[in-house]
Amino acid sequence: MKKSSENKIYTAIGLMSGTAMDGIDAALIETDGVDYIKPIAFETEIHDASFRTELKRCLNRTDRHANDIRAVEREFTARQIKIIDKLLLNNNMLRNDVDVIGFHGQTTHHDPSKALTIQLGDGDWLSKQLGVPVIYDLRAADMAAGGQGAPFIPVYHAALVRNAKLSLPVVVANIGGVANITWIGEGDDLIGFDTGPGNAMIDDWVKSRTGKSYDDGGQMASKGKVNDGILKRFLSSSYLLNKYPKSLDRNDFNDINVDELSEGDGAATLTAMTVESIALGVRQCPEMPSSIYVTGGGRHNRTIMAGLEKLLGLPVCSVDELQWDGDAMEAQGFAYMAVRTLCGLPISFPNTTGCNAPTIGGVLAMPQGRAA
Repeated sequence: MKKSSENKIYTAIGLMSGTAMDGIDAALIETDGVDYIKPIAFETEIHDASFRTELKRCLNRTDRHANDIRAVEREFTARQIKIIDKLLLNNNMLRNDVDVIGFHGQTTHHDPSKALTIQLGDGDWLSKQLGVPVIYDLRAADMAAGGQGAPFIPVYHAALVRNAKLSLPVVVANIGGVANITWIGEGDDLIGFDTGPGNAMIDDWVKSRTGKSYDDGGQMASKGKVNDGILKRFLSSSYLLNKYPKSLDRNDFNDINVDELSEGDGAATLTAMTVESIALGVRQCPEMPSSIYVTGGGRHNRTIMAGLEKLLGLPVCSVDELQWDGDAMEAQGFAYMAVRTLCGLPISFPNTTGCNAPTIGGVLAMPQGRAA
């Protein structure tokens, strides 16, 4: 990160709730929305099982104004206040010290073919409760401009990579519930797209078979055997063969059934799907990268990391080796994008989402008496 900037420096909070639907991440940064990025703090809150169940009941429903969904949305938004106040308290800060909040919300439905994406979260109510400007509904403008509405984090990945002066091209792979990659080349070359499933299907499988939330370190997968027939059918998916830009919903591969397999073989097969689809995505980029840096929960899965390195023959490292916080990066990214939106700078691009032109995204909710 650059130590100084000629631009105004903003104090921003980013709120992220991923497709795994396991909790809320909140990151506090200083940034000018361009080159200067200073991470300050990070907090995470895990959802209790009952609320996670309520969130999952909203999946794939498009009637977001139904009373039951509105009730879940209000509870979800109220939980953002709790983690924001915890973040500020732990850093001896007040709400008024924050210039803007980037509120991603919880994606419950994503269908680029119908230009429809739904992120639960009432940004206007959150702004009024906190007395802080909030940027929310960040994906809708991109879809209105012909984009896929995802992925959005590439602009932040690119800023981090360029500040680190890494040898280009580089790929940053974000393995959350869904996996996506950012390819950063020379000049302004930037590509991003969802490659396929990430952790969500593995987590759901492990939960159904063992009651645990995830495959710790990929141990279950490492003891199982990949079902080649199921993997082959998965790899023939039209989505995987399509050219970028492209994006996915959490449930787009739910037709893949491993129910007849043992718990180890099921985990191994689902993990192989994640690894193979990421590797295929990397090969679709204009040029093979010098290295791959992995962020998100998937970087802790040794079976995924080793599988990628074996398939691609490239160094595959955790972003933590660059002193980046792989747990905080998505939340930091939405803080960064909120500042870009305030500054009138684009957050999505033709080669990341397929929008017609670089697009400024997000709706600004401004509390009474607070200047932009």
